Amino acid sequence: MDDRGNTDEGDMGQGDLTARVRALDVALGHGELAAEPAQPPSPGRVHIAATSDAEAVAQWLAEYRASPHTRRAYRREAERLLLWLGEQGRRLAEVRRQHLDAFEAFLADPQPRARWTGPTRPRHDPRWRPFRGPLSPASRRQCLVILQGLFAWLVEAGWVDHNPFRLMRDKRRRLDNRQGRVERYLERPLWDWLWGWLDRAPPAEAAPRERFAYERRRLAFGFAYLLAPRIGEMAAARMNDFHRREGRWWWHTVGKGGKAASVPVPPDMMRLLGEWRSSLGLPLEPAPDEATPVLRGLDGRRGLGENRLYRLIREAFEAAAEALEAAQGRESAREVALLRRATPHWLRHTALTHQAQAGVELRYLAETARHARLDTTARYLHAEDAEWHRQQSRHGLSPGADDDGDQPL
Repeated sequence: MDDRGNTDEGDMGQGDLTARVRALDVALGHGELAAEPAQPPSPGRVHIAATSDAEAVAQWLAEYRASPHTRRAYRREAERLLLWLGEQGRRLAEVRRQHLDAFEAFLADPQPRARWTGPTRPRHDPRWRPFRGPLSPASRRQCLVILQGLFAWLVEAGWVDHNPFRLMRDKRRRLDNRQGRVERYLERPLWDWLWGWLDRAPPAEAAPRERFAYERRRLAFGFAYLLAPRIGEMAAARMNDFHRREGRWWWHTVGKGGKAASVPVPPDMMRLLGEWRSSLGLPLEPAPDEATPVLRGLDGRRGLGENRLYRLIREAFEAAAEALEAAQGRESAREVALLRRATPHWLRHTALTHQAQAGVELRYLAETARHARLDTTARYLHAEDAEWHRQQSRHGLSPGADDDGDQPL
């Protein structure tokens, strides 16, 4: 993915891109967008207090202050557009229909790759890049959906004259946010191998730090798989979010859009939590007044931030991929590639998919996922595909096909 060091092309202008990223971070403070001053529209028709494109975008983002995760996702897509426009010396008001095709092509293949793509790093790191790699068709579609909303808001604010997305004749195909079945998950055999690898205890002579890292990583993956949290919900979890009601354990969380929910906690999760608490020198079960972080830094007290948790899980996926490749070589090339692509959100997809395959009813699956619409949850129902395939396999050109589609030699 990363071509740095192979050519000089990726370094051309990298300082300019880095400077623009710094400007986006600095001018309006951490977490807000900012940019080099741009010529604003005529003051007579502008309905917001902004003097640059980035300030206008920051005011749009402020509308999502009650939903930090949505705001962060929207910020990422708007920032990519602003950086791309900056490369061409173009402002938001100058975006026309033909520019959308060029931008979509750029999302599919950000070039030069060394300049735009790279592994996950902190934003203050000079090696930080706006992309981890080319965006998939679904991710490109999602980006365009978000930016269509941005331009609709900017039109109402008087910052731009028109919304170029409205001129897309194939808008229904390209901007339809409905997606097919979830594919970014680990199939059961790969998950079983991964959990076996995660569950392998370090040697008896391991240092305390290594044992702590093992227990924390094991809890993080178990938490993600058993309760299907979003990564922000997992990072924000407190010990007393786990509570007992009528003899059963529940996990309370406030998720996307500020929606509060209680999710049933299976016995395996309470066992993992108890083992983690024991390693911290705490009683096996949390107390009602124990408002301390679940996942913690190496000092055993500070909470583990969302960015650090993301990197911890990604590092574990990479280490697992190396271990699987070393053990099975080319026989596991597909599985190794999946582990290397996997992100923390894949664990949520994996959890919900495996629950559906285990027979959890759709209404309960939707409650666990905290989806507002059942058709969103239905994307995890791969079990129906498997049954359809099994039955279709009975239809063949030669006798003897079994229910799994295997033909005798």
